[in-house]
Amino acid sequence: MALNKELVKTLACPQCKGSLTVQPAEDGLACAVCKKIYPVKDDIPIMLVDQAIAEQEWTGSK
Repeated sequence: MALNKELVKTLACPQCKGSLTVQPAEDGLACAVCKKIYPVKDDIPIMLVDQAIAEQEWTGSK
């Protein structure tokens, strides 16, 4: 199963409320404003600020 594109359209960054973009491997949602990536595990976005990973530390799938 893939990440639901309609769901992604409704999501916003929980920190700044900005829009999110899907990472190429569909393993994270990136916020350009906060420079954080929210991981996607088992096709479920983990939208918790304390679970976000800084862009410079992101290495893709975990």
